[in-house]
Amino acid sequence: MENIAVDKTTLCPSARPEPENSVVFGIISGTVAEPRVAYLKQSQVLTDELIAKASPITPGEIFRTAAPCAAKGCQHFDGQDCGLAMRVVEKLPAIAKDLPPCSIRRDCRWWKQEGKAACMRCSQVITDNYNASELAIEVATPTAH
Repeated sequence: MENIAVDKTTLCPSARPEPENSVVFGIISGTVAEPRVAYLKQSQVLTDELIAKASPITPGEIFRTAAPCAAKGCQHFDGQDCGLAMRVVEKLPAIAKDLPPCSIRRDCRWWKQEGKAACMRCSQVITDNYNASELAIEVATPTAH
């Protein structure tokens, strides 16, 4: 089994919500057609109790979570950069007028890699979006390395 290094100081803002490993930094709001992340002033550890309160909805439908970047263990990572962050910046329109408040920015992989351009698009990225547009699906689909 390959030993995959995880960058514990850099957070992936699009990580799957897993208890004990993730922090919630936003709540999904907006509409079904245009969901948006409402950022929390302070991130919260994702616990089994929070997940239970979300049931029967999946945590990814209502929480935006971050976890340590898996780097080479992630399908979006090309060995140096996050392809998802690049596609978000290249393909999604900027929707924020100002830099949104974000409790994980200091440690965020997208911020470190793409800067303000990623932040201006971040609130439209929803982990479990069952009504995703073709563009959102295209952006979320990993490219071959």
